[in-house]
Amino acid sequence: MRIALAQISSSRDVAQNIELLRENVATAAQHDADLVVFPEASMLSFEGPLPDETAAHQGEWEKAVKDAAQRHGIAIAAGGFKTAGERVYNQLLLAYPDGSEKIYNKMHLFDAYGFEESENVAPGDELVLAEVAGTKLGLTVCYDVRFPKLYAEYSRAGAQVMLVIASWGEGSGKVDQWRALTTARALDSNSYVVAVGQAHPLTVGSDPDESPAPLGIGRSRVIDPFGRELVELGESPDLRLVELDLELVEEAHQKLPVLENAKLGY
Repeated sequence: MRIALAQISSSRDVAQNIELLRENVATAAQHDADLVVFPEASMLSFEGPLPDETAAHQGEWEKAVKDAAQRHGIAIAAGGFKTAGERVYNQLLLAYPDGSEKIYNKMHLFDAYGFEESENVAPGDELVLAEVAGTKLGLTVCYDVRFPKLYAEYSRAGAQVMLVIASWGEGSGKVDQWRALTTARALDSNSYVVAVGQAHPLTVGSDPDESPAPLGIGRSRVIDPFGRELVELGESPDLRLVELDLELVEEAHQKLPVLENAKLGY
């Protein structure tokens, strides 16, 4: 399976974010990727309120993602938002070339490090298993990566690759945590972890100190089922192609059967 990591830095300008998406999708398709993965909040950054802007632009964003998938014949996973009463859902939209879709609403909300995501975002309550190029994917968003049981459940349901789209908050030790958590989720679920985050704002001329919101650190990475790093990007916007050897997933299940050995389902 060939996956493109599209590490972008989104802004409050939805039209500009759509152009970023289109450019990266076109490049990924030229390199025969089966799937291109964008970060959390690709539609709209966390720098300001979400409900009003989401209501104004959610249809435009979803149409752009679906149109790009159909035009280029490639599956697209990207982070956006959808109105949920007075709040929004923080979504991973997976759009297919045939016009179909899968949508995962982020379960675990980032009420930590002085940020209250739940003020604007309503939690989801369902796992969403998807499939691209014959490969089963578990869909997750950012703070979800701190909850290993979620990934174990996806693995038990047949997921071979875990997608983690993120807008990871900057701070002391946060890069180390990102690396440790994404590696751990691969090891304790016998799966690949494909983790794609927002580029660091400073690399595109924005100052993250102007907002307490999580705006990104870059460092998108791919970890194999034995915890080996296949790639880690830097802080700047980038697009990288990665080939996944899915035979390693079955090998990991056989050699390191952590899910079979688990007691009480943990």
